[in-house]
Amino acid sequence: MKRKAPKYKAKNRKATSVELRRLGTEKTNRASAGLDQKSALEIARIINREDAKVAAAVKRALRPIAQAIDLIAAALSQGGRLIYVGTGTSGRIAALDAVECPPTFDVDPRMVQFIIAGGAKALGAVGEADEDSRALGRKAIAKKKPTRKDVVVGIAASGRTPFTVAAIEYARAHGAVTVAVVCNPKSPLGKAAHLAIVAEVGAEVVAGSTRMKAGTAEKMILNMLSTGAMARLGYVYGNLMVNVSPENSKLAERGVGILEKAAGLDHRAARKLLAAAGGRVPVALVMAKAGVSRARAVAALGRSQGQVRRAIVLASLGPGL
Repeated sequence: MKRKAPKYKAKNRKATSVELRRLGTEKTNRASAGLDQKSALEIARIINREDAKVAAAVKRALRPIAQAIDLIAAALSQGGRLIYVGTGTSGRIAALDAVECPPTFDVDPRMVQFIIAGGAKALGAVGEADEDSRALGRKAIAKKKPTRKDVVVGIAASGRTPFTVAAIEYARAHGAVTVAVVCNPKSPLGKAAHLAIVAEVGAEVVAGSTRMKAGTAEKMILNMLSTGAMARLGYVYGNLMVNVSPENSKLAERGVGILEKAAGLDHRAARKLLAAAGGRVPVALVMAKAGVSRARAVAALGRSQGQVRRAIVLASLGPGL
């Protein structure tokens, strides 16, 4: 049975069309005029020049980004979750950031989650039709059962995607802290959330193709949110990825290198220590820094919820503390 297409009134279609044309991300970019008649090198130069503007746009949003990092860190420290919501490109970028957190920081996969319109199948296929449904947005976030412990981040370049706006409204109504990541000011999504992060990247090289500058800005911001929160929580040591899981030869070698830098060991000693720690870099680092046994290092990491710097302090205080 075919799903019937929604019937929109002509007046609503016209209003939506006018609203879209006013958005910076939907405008035509003069810098890329005649793109289809350019050489490959000219195309690359045009895209590169436009991409260079993205970091500056994100820089202008650093204060709300920092606020969001603190909100997320506070939520995660209390057992809450970071839940991303997006559609199309925004949803796929959200998924990428969420699934990278466990292997990077060795955290529970439930700590950082994502919702994408159309479900998991939309990661590898077109699923944008669902983004116009407020009902589906509410249904998707309702399945996550958001509470006051959680932070829900809605991502939409336009800032007006019905699916994402409805999900943020639902999450906020159920007590969650809500954040919007958008590329246009004064957007419905920005107004629906407690905190709005706005990266005004302007017109795309290919008009309306927000997988480009807008998508890059979103990825940069999500990198900051997750990495910033994890750093605040102690899931890195200095700027080292100490919670890496050595699942393959490359990661195992990376673990040895981390121990060389953090513990001041030579290559051979770092390998030996990692083996003694059962292949676990955080355990090895606590053993080295606190001068304790593997068992005591494991216990300290358990008491510190995996925060290496805090575990080193606890292990150094003695077995009873």
